[in-house]
Amino acid sequence: MKTGPRNLITDIDGLRVGHAQNDKLKSGVTALLCDVENVASVHVMGGAPGSRDTDLLQPENTVQSVDGFALSGGSAFGLDAASGVQAALREDDKGFQIADQRIPIVPSAILFDLINGGDKNWGQYPPYRDLGYEAARNASIDFELGTAGAGTGALVGGHKLGLKGGLGSASTVLANGITIGALVAVNALGAATVGEGKGFWAQQFELNNEFGGFGPSTISAEEAQKLRIKFRSEQSQGANTTIAIIATDAVLTKGEAKRLAVATHDGFARALWPAHTPLDGDLIFSVATAGSRVVPDINDQIEMSAIAASTMSRAIARGVFEATAAEHDLFPSWAKVFSGN
Repeated sequence: MKTGPRNLITDIDGLRVGHAQNDKLKSGVTALLCDVENVASVHVMGGAPGSRDTDLLQPENTVQSVDGFALSGGSAFGLDAASGVQAALREDDKGFQIADQRIPIVPSAILFDLINGGDKNWGQYPPYRDLGYEAARNASIDFELGTAGAGTGALVGGHKLGLKGGLGSASTVLANGITIGALVAVNALGAATVGEGKGFWAQQFELNNEFGGFGPSTISAEEAQKLRIKFRSEQSQGANTTIAIIATDAVLTKGEAKRLAVATHDGFARALWPAHTPLDGDLIFSVATAGSRVVPDINDQIEMSAIAASTMSRAIARGVFEATAAEHDLFPSWAKVFSGN
């Protein structure tokens, strides 16, 4: 198994990713723009989701192709980010054509980062629409991981009280030429690391030492599976959420894209302990660009399901591994705890 040349979701031609963040706010937005026609869907498995335009992605509904996605901090306030991404796309004459009007289709999802040490006194209107516009304008095939975009203020459970989460991405190239890419903002109730150690639950899927190369955990099963959740004493609905996009250049129907999103949630369960809780809004968008021109048969689809899950697991670990320390952090970064950086 090998990664794409960047080991990013943008190893799939026609996709670009941009970030915008406010360090004082400790929050931000990540936009994924689709420069090619595509087929998109979504699957939600968390008990506390926050999203926009997810119903249109169901296989029985009309719209097939989207113009982009917005992943945002800010809880429900962050749903404004999609309007900013839409504004940028409308300026570029992108969108669903109805008569003489174009309506950019930008499904979005949010995570809760309102109590992470940042200053949320933004006045009358939250800044997420402007951050969404900026993220879209920053879109490129190369982008930062860790403390960036929607991952800026993300937190996870884990070591002692918790660790910083972050923005992760990874890609895998299959033997048949299909590429699968993952993009994820990791803000889970659960932990991405095993016990109190530095190793990741996703370690068995790691390629090229992309998150430290530590190998499988050697601690006891009992110790490993203790629930190290964040904010245990002050949990409230919606205080978490891991939101993601899984992409491929295979030729898929909308129903097959939905099935890919369903299967990719296994990657959450492999990389986070626990996942899909009543207090997480775990959601995965899927998008297929058909750029490889490969039409997968049922055996290919089974392999794609497995690889999509492992690619997402790797992206989750990379998001936490790449997080960096900042002023007024509520929890330390992985690097601060385990390498002193």
